[in-house]
Amino acid sequence: MKISSGAAALGLALFLAASLGLQGCTGVVVGAGATAGVAAYSDRGIEGAAKDLKIEAAILGSYLEKDQMLPVNIGVEVYEGRALLTGVADSEGMRADAVKLAWTASGIKEILNEIQLAGGGAVNLAKDSWITAQLKTQVTFNRDIMAVNYVFETVNGTVYIIGIAQSQDELNRVIAHAREIDYVNNVISHVRVK
Repeated sequence: MKISSGAAALGLALFLAASLGLQGCTGVVVGAGATAGVAAYSDRGIEGAAKDLKIEAAILGSYLEKDQMLPVNIGVEVYEGRALLTGVADSEGMRADAVKLAWTASGIKEILNEIQLAGGGAVNLAKDSWITAQLKTQVTFNRDIMAVNYVFETVNGTVYIIGIAQSQDELNRVIAHAREIDYVNNVISHVRVK
């Protein structure tokens, strides 16, 4: 069976979009096997990660239908059916639209609205990306933290964390790592402790 170049390009685009969706705003595209391995190792498992990815894709799709700038300004991370909305909205109306559209996704259990109103700029975006990268690195190399159970987003110096902690002590270690990073103003946790 021969696959057309258009179908191959579409398949590649969908794969990249799915891979990026699992990695967050500052993530790196990884192979499907590695992504499945990480999902299997996390507490939510492959099925849970797939459900979350489907919800995330539905939210981002509804954002694109409403306004092409919505998914550019608003980040979406879904963990256990809980959608963490972050980013910077140009107006209160944009923030309200983002929340309202997120609630329309099938399987959504909770919306964590952490969308800020306009401010920041390119300098803050660079600092935020640096903060998130530093935190991911520190948490990954800490043997007392199950890093695959956490997702991080940083907006204007505020670090948002969602996921599952094995214990309160583990969560405290994650938060301590976040607070030790330069330019972090605040840490907000939406982590569930097992």
